[in-house]
Amino acid sequence: MVGMETRHLEFFAAVADELSFTRAADRVRAVQSTVSAGITALERELRTQLFTRSTRRVELTPAGRELLPEARAALAAIQRMREGGAQAEAGLRGRLRVGLLTNLEWLDLPDLLGAFHRAHPGIELSLGTSPKGSTGMAEDVRRGRLDVALCGLPAADLTDLHLRRLRSQPFVAVLPVGHPRASDQPVAIADLLDEQFVDQPPGFGTRVVLDRWLEQSGLRRTVSTEVPDMSTVPAYVRAGLGIAAIPEGAVVDPTDLICRPLVPELLWNLHAIARPADRSPAADLLIDLLVDRAAGPPSETRHAAARPVRS
Repeated sequence: MVGMETRHLEFFAAVADELSFTRAADRVRAVQSTVSAGITALERELRTQLFTRSTRRVELTPAGRELLPEARAALAAIQRMREGGAQAEAGLRGRLRVGLLTNLEWLDLPDLLGAFHRAHPGIELSLGTSPKGSTGMAEDVRRGRLDVALCGLPAADLTDLHLRRLRSQPFVAVLPVGHPRASDQPVAIADLLDEQFVDQPPGFGTRVVLDRWLEQSGLRRTVSTEVPDMSTVPAYVRAGLGIAAIPEGAVVDPTDLICRPLVPELLWNLHAIARPADRSPAADLLIDLLVDRAAGPPSETRHAAARPVRS
């Protein structure tokens, strides 16, 4: 692909990811007509059609599917050259888009990201969350909308991504004081299924883990209250809206709650994820920092927050 404009290759990859010229234009910060003209110019240079277009949908042609990996490899090589030159000249530079999860006090993300920014001031950090939780984070990484993300999906769902495990936490039953199962040590999941549950929406990592286990076991439950922020789940249990089964570290304040281990034991694994083939040096540095922080000794505050089980 020697002689081709890098910007046209960027347009090609963006349209292939989004299957929409409008969304691709938003992603590459260009007007739609510029993206369309760039794709047309690239097709003319390659002497082949890359996309089939209709009023309803955009699809890759067989030639487009065949050439897409080469375009991505070329873009990755160009990006590495740019970052290598910038790093040699004045340290790392560029933009790093990071997907965050809530209720990770033990990781202290503000402190961690602040330390990263101070060490690499030439990297512009863009931080955000997904309304689809971990499922949305993984999809955003796959489609190139995020460079690094925290993700609570099972590792089996992430085999196409680069991932590093940060922490594994067992689920606990979160019950109101006076609950009939409050004295059980541990609590059997099957004994709780007649209750109303408070949980996160479908697609969030903890919900995926528990729902998948129930489905594989031929069991069902009723989720009557869905909240996107896991840190608020215990408050809804405390208010009498149901019970919950969430990772133990999510119960920061166990006041007026009973937290018990579950049987069988279910584990929630938190990963840092990125695309496997075209990661920037900055992405790898941030992932290494996340792994180091997760493996390090917790502070008194984090240590206390990670011990919600109450006798």
